[in-house]
Amino acid sequence: MKKTGVRIVLVLLILSGISFSSLKKSFDTKQNVVFIDSMMNNALEKGFFPGAQIIVGSKDSVFIVKNYGYQDCFKKQKVKTEDVYDLASMSKVLGATLVAMRLAGEDKISLEDKLGDVVPFYKNTTIANLTLFELLTHTTGLKSGITFYKSLLSTPDGSPLLSDRKSADYPDLFDNMYVNKHIVYDTKYLSFEPKDNYVRIYKNMWLNPEFYTSVDEQIAVANTNPRGQYLYSDLNLILVQQMVEAKTGLKLDRLAKAIYNELGISKIGYNPLQWTSLQNVIPTELDNLFRKDTIRGYVHDEAAAILGGVSGNAGLFANAQSISVICQMLLNNGKYNGKQILKAKVVAAFTKSPLAKKGIYRGLGFDKRKPDEFYQKNDFGHTGFTGTFFFMNPDNNRFLIILTNRVNPARTNRLMYKDDFCPKIWKQMNK
Repeated sequence: MKKTGVRIVLVLLILSGISFSSLKKSFDTKQNVVFIDSMMNNALEKGFFPGAQIIVGSKDSVFIVKNYGYQDCFKKQKVKTEDVYDLASMSKVLGATLVAMRLAGEDKISLEDKLGDVVPFYKNTTIANLTLFELLTHTTGLKSGITFYKSLLSTPDGSPLLSDRKSADYPDLFDNMYVNKHIVYDTKYLSFEPKDNYVRIYKNMWLNPEFYTSVDEQIAVANTNPRGQYLYSDLNLILVQQMVEAKTGLKLDRLAKAIYNELGISKIGYNPLQWTSLQNVIPTELDNLFRKDTIRGYVHDEAAAILGGVSGNAGLFANAQSISVICQMLLNNGKYNGKQILKAKVVAAFTKSPLAKKGIYRGLGFDKRKPDEFYQKNDFGHTGFTGTFFFMNPDNNRFLIILTNRVNPARTNRLMYKDDFCPKIWKQMNK
């Protein structure tokens, strides 16, 4: 009778679709909270970042929601759940890629669409034949990025903007270099007061939109590497933005917001001061070079700043709770609250590694890794320069979101990367 009972249980498990592996991988919330608390307390003590938001969940549950530390290095205001972080390159997937997925599912854009056919400016350039697929997989051959903003800066005597040595003329540190104190701005393009048709790029800076022609011209000749090889590039997602905007006639922020509205999330978007208060925006870096200020309420990434805070490569701000809804939607094959937000076949296609046989472990927009001690074959997600991270495992339907501002007060703080901070937590959450 005992054997018969065991067989019945086995049959019921099989019929219900529950595997032994999933039973073994039940989430031990108490144990994992202890682990995360230990990791976070150690990170805060060592100065990895001022504070953080963390959420761990599954496709239909949230196991852990915690805030740690302070909004910035001055440690005056503790991190709150409603605070939003600058997501940096997580914007690539949570903004431009999500929009591309939606349009692909509606047959409004194709992965085989060519840049020059969609965006007229590039029609007669050497990058005209780049496809949306190549842009999303970072196989275009475009260089990793362009510091567009530096052409807006100069010095009266032609001396360098930056020096590797501190001196009377180079007193302030930016990254690992010192800034010339005599820098002047190009008034042909930059204004420190509002002007008609100018684009606001910082709280006291407006840009002449004529500058964007030079941006596109620089991108058009940025294919300096072999096409077909993998090279992660901000330029790729800036071009994805241009393609989706050309296809729809709508701006990226509006296209993305339509998806967020359907998901019922409101603590996510571009240019956060348009939808939340300054006190709820986590500060990032003290920028001694371009904006001469600690960045708060405006995007940290300079390329996205030049584009008015709305860019395919960066610009999104969000709290962890809003991102958790997107994770659940993706783990549920594009469905959330009974509504199909994205087509299931599109989610499957974008989150696989179509070029794995070539040794390119990348999804369409999404970051994927060669399987190792931290990452499994089907994991997907993305990270951000400001200290942000989110990954999902569709095999056990887990997700992890870690939002930090490790660049406050300076981007030179890379302690969290040397310690494999986020990958270690991700590995633990998948046990």
